[in-house]
Amino acid sequence: MIQADLIISGASELVTVAGERGRPRRGQEMGELGIIRQGALAARRGQIVWVGPTEELTSAVQAMAFAKHIKAEGKTVLPGLVDPHTHLIFAGSRENEFALRIQGKSYMEIAAAGGGINATVNATRQAGKDELKRLAQRSLDRMLSLGTTTVEAKSGYGLTLAAELKMLEVIRELSAEGPLTLVRTFMGAHAVPSEYRENPEAYVDLVITRMIPEMGARGLARFCDVFCEQGVFSVEQSEHILQAARHAGMELRIHADELTDQGGAAMAARLRARTADHLLFANDDGIRQMAEAGVIAVLLPGTAYFLNLQRYARARDIIAAGVPVALATDFNPGSCMTESMPLIMNLACTQMRMLPAEAITASTINAAWAVGEQDRVGSLEVGKQADLVMLDAPNHEHLCYHFGVNLVEAVIKNGKALVERGQRR
Repeated sequence: MIQADLIISGASELVTVAGERGRPRRGQEMGELGIIRQGALAARRGQIVWVGPTEELTSAVQAMAFAKHIKAEGKTVLPGLVDPHTHLIFAGSRENEFALRIQGKSYMEIAAAGGGINATVNATRQAGKDELKRLAQRSLDRMLSLGTTTVEAKSGYGLTLAAELKMLEVIRELSAEGPLTLVRTFMGAHAVPSEYRENPEAYVDLVITRMIPEMGARGLARFCDVFCEQGVFSVEQSEHILQAARHAGMELRIHADELTDQGGAAMAARLRARTADHLLFANDDGIRQMAEAGVIAVLLPGTAYFLNLQRYARARDIIAAGVPVALATDFNPGSCMTESMPLIMNLACTQMRMLPAEAITASTINAAWAVGEQDRVGSLEVGKQADLVMLDAPNHEHLCYHFGVNLVEAVIKNGKALVERGQRR
C-alpha cells in the first residue's frame, strides 16, 4: 500500500485540474477542472502520492503513525493558487495618487508630475535589504492567507545596478527562507529613471551592457520583463533589451499593450516570449500571432479596476483565439494594491466574462506555466508538490461568486499545513 504522512478526505469537490497536455490549457480546455466529488488526496514528504475518491482511500493508502488527517466534508479543495505577476519588492506607498485619480488625473499625468513609478524608486533605493524583506514578508503572509502558494516577483523599483541587485537578492533570500515559492524576474526596464529623463537611450544602454550581464552572471533572475509602452520603452528599445536578456540566459516576459496599442503582443509572439501581460489594447492580429507562437496571456483585471480605466483585456476573444490565459494580481503600490488572487478571479468573471472554471484554470495550472513551474505546481497530480487550498465552500464556483470575504480555511504548502481554520500557524 501507499504510505502517506498527509491525508485529506471527504472533499465535496477535489478540483484536481489534472490532465497533463505538455502545454498550458487553451480554449474549451480551460473549463476542464478534473473534479472528483467526495475526493481524497494523500501525500508523503511534501509530494502527492495518491488522488482519488474517498471510498477508495483506505484500500489504497496507509496512514503513517504520525500522519496528519484533514477531513474536508462540505469543503472544496483545489491546487495552491499561483500569482504569476507581482511587483512584490518596494518601499513606501502611494495612497495620495489614489485620491488624485479619483479627481480625474491619469496614470501618465501623475507620473509626469513626479509621482508614479519613480516615486517608489526613490523610496526603494533608500531602503535597506532588511526593511524590504520585512515589507515583502508582510505581503507574502497576506497572499498565503488568501490561498497563494507560488509567486512571481519582479525587481524594477531600483533602476540602478546596485538597487536592482539588492531587490533580486531580497527575493532570492525570501524564497530560500520560505514558505512560499518565489520566481525571480529582472525588470530594470520598468521605467526610465529621473536622472536619465533627458537621455533615455543611455539608460537603455545601461540595462543592456551592465545590468543584464550582471544578472546573468549571478543567476539572479529566471525571467526578464520590460514595460513596452508609449513614453516608457518603445518596441525597438524593448526588443533590444529582451534579446540581450535571452543571450544572458533569461526567459522573456513583456508588459504589452497596457495603455495603448504599441504592437507589444506581436513583439511577444515574434520573440516567442513566455508571456505577454496586460493586453488591454492588444489588436486582433497581435492576439492571433500570440496563439500561433504559444505565448501565454497574463491578464490583470485588478489594475484596470484600480486605475478606473473603463476598459479590460478582451478575455473572451483571447480565449477564443486559442491563447492560453493566466490571471495575476499585479500587486504593486501604484496601480494595483492588492494581494488577493480570489478578488482578481471575481473581477475576471464580472468584468472580463470568464467562467469560474476558466478563472481557476488561469490561476492554477496556466499560471504555473506562466512562471515555468508547471512540473511542480498548478494541479493536484501524483508526483507534484502537495500545495493545496481548502475552501469553506461546497463547490469551486463559490470562490469567484462569494467575494469580499476570505473563504480559505486551510493552506498546505509542500505537505505542511501553514493555515488552519483560517489562521496562520
